[in-house]
Amino acid sequence: MLNPTSMRSHYCGLVDASLTGQPVTLCGWTDTRRDHGGVIFIDLRDHQGVVQVVIEPDQAAAFAAADKVRYEYCLRIQGVVRARPASQVNERLRTGAIEVVATAVETLNAAAALPFMLDEVPNEEARLRYRYLDMRRPDMQRTMRLRTRLVREIRRYLDELDFQDIETPILTKATPEGARDYLVPSRVNPGQFYALPQSPQLFKQLLMMAGMDRYYQIARCFRDEDLRADRQPEFTQLDIEMAFVREHDVQDLVERLIRHVFRTVVGVELADPFPRMSYAEAMRRYGSDKPDLRIPLELVDVAEHVQRCEFKVFSGPANDPGGRVVALKLPQGASLTRKQIDDYGPLVARYGAKGLAWIRVDDLAKGREGLTSPIVKFLDDAALQGILTAVGAATGDLIFFGAGPYKTVSDYMGALRLAVGRDMKLVESGWRPLWVVDFPMFEYDHAEHRWMALHHPFTAPAVDDVAALKADPGSAVSRGYDMVLNGNEIGGGSIRIHRPDMQAAVFDLLGIEAEEAAVKFGFLLEALRYGCPPHGGIAFGIDRISALMCGVDSIRDVIAFPKTASAQCPLTAAPSEVGDRQLQELHVRVVKPVKE
Repeated sequence: MLNPTSMRSHYCGLVDASLTGQPVTLCGWTDTRRDHGGVIFIDLRDHQGVVQVVIEPDQAAAFAAADKVRYEYCLRIQGVVRARPASQVNERLRTGAIEVVATAVETLNAAAALPFMLDEVPNEEARLRYRYLDMRRPDMQRTMRLRTRLVREIRRYLDELDFQDIETPILTKATPEGARDYLVPSRVNPGQFYALPQSPQLFKQLLMMAGMDRYYQIARCFRDEDLRADRQPEFTQLDIEMAFVREHDVQDLVERLIRHVFRTVVGVELADPFPRMSYAEAMRRYGSDKPDLRIPLELVDVAEHVQRCEFKVFSGPANDPGGRVVALKLPQGASLTRKQIDDYGPLVARYGAKGLAWIRVDDLAKGREGLTSPIVKFLDDAALQGILTAVGAATGDLIFFGAGPYKTVSDYMGALRLAVGRDMKLVESGWRPLWVVDFPMFEYDHAEHRWMALHHPFTAPAVDDVAALKADPGSAVSRGYDMVLNGNEIGGGSIRIHRPDMQAAVFDLLGIEAEEAAVKFGFLLEALRYGCPPHGGIAFGIDRISALMCGVDSIRDVIAFPKTASAQCPLTAAPSEVGDRQLQELHVRVVKPVKE
């Protein structure tokens, strides 16, 4: 590219043989510097790549300047492009067929000794503390540019479909949407607070009521929740809402969008169409509502085979309508040592398991005598044969078991499935998208003794009758849907409630009384009264999709300035204390927790 700025004529990584004999002016950083017998070589790097610069002694001023150059100096170099001898061509570089013979070397800024070398991957603390250096690394350069291409293609696709890009407020009202809100005190309204949006959910519904028809936004969202690899206190999502639609209208459109961005950004062709699976089937087969279909392992229910056995750990849940007894066969898992098996105990314990039972099939033909397990002695022959037949056991297999409440067992056996699949290198290559549909409308929180919305309280139920919904909320199915890719939920949405009576009924089932609903959601309930159209939408995690495209485990690797797992920024030292004067202006008093 010619004349990208007034300080340079070309990008380092784009200089090629077509420029042989031509003068160029380059800007960048010293990737390496080598002194070979009176000739100095500098590999100059910018965001497009690296080019070799040769500084020869006959260019006295340039040579003297190059002699002082060190690692990561910021330079401006003028020179002439020259073809390398055939024996010196570097096939690993895009610029490997040429070099630049310098006529002038200018140090724009020297660099102090760096805290780490850029050809290394430093520890996370150092990466975040010196994020501006970390992002100079080619891997991070590629990652951030890929993310840019992703967002660009999303905008282009939706713009062509006549979606309107509309900004919604950042300072808004605290509403219960699942996670804790980040609160912002109001200086001009003493004792009152704004909340940073967990999502634009209510505003995008209001836009449908306003007749905007098709909306999207690349939205910043904020949730004060416990963090992990795929969570950040502030994150970016693609928000979409459409009026006069049913489920398949939203799903078909965004499915085409996701296929488009994967094709154009990373050259991947996703399945057409995406398969669909109900929530119940996903939990039954995989123990997860976001199953990784690349792992060819499935859970098998074996309750019917252990209902009459003397092993109460199995027979109790097997005879409980809310219980589950499930087996997971690991082909050739008998190769695992006892220690390796026991090491999965802490994993399942984190999900509520009280233990992890297992059977190793040493020789299927020998029956009971060919099995090794702490629990075999508690199972009669009928139970054993039923289990082995149900899972399709073969010699050399290992069978894990889970027993207890249905949700708990599904959770920890689903986590175990992922762990053993990865450890045994059973994860197949490629991309496996999936729609998960027919979610339960509610789940019961036994600690709170009330129903909770599985998605959010604005998701429409499949049943259209208020009385029917109230009569049996535990069996109600929602009109929600999630898009899953390789075991990651990348998008979630639903058809929304568009009638005030249904919204009031859902609030009531969730324990939100009419007075509370009026205070927190009065603006929404009022808007629903004025001809609200049927509408629905979805939100995609831009950070998660970017991470998947880049092949990184953590979304921190695709965010320019992320926070740590404790929601801190090592670069800026945020959050930080503020002075008493500022607190007084905000009518806020800080009460620090008492250390025990």
